[in-house]
Amino acid sequence: ESNGGKLLVVPMFGSHWLSMQEVVEKLSDRGHEVVVLAPEVSWQMKMTQGYKVVTYPVRQTLEELDKAF
Repeated sequence: ESNGGKLLVVPMFGSHWLSMQEVVEKLSDRGHEVVVLAPEVSWQMKMTQGYKVVTYPVRQTLEELDKAF
């Protein structure tokens, strides 16, 4: 048994979130309280029950984000 800690994850645009997501889910499974701070417009972030996602407003639309990448 382990004592879970608190973890705040702030992935940036173009970050390796897809790789990080698995690690974040494992930490959550092991009892850590995980909060992911993410932009409200993102095509990489998916909601899950394993951790809490808190969003913040951004100026870009999804279409502008698609064009940028």
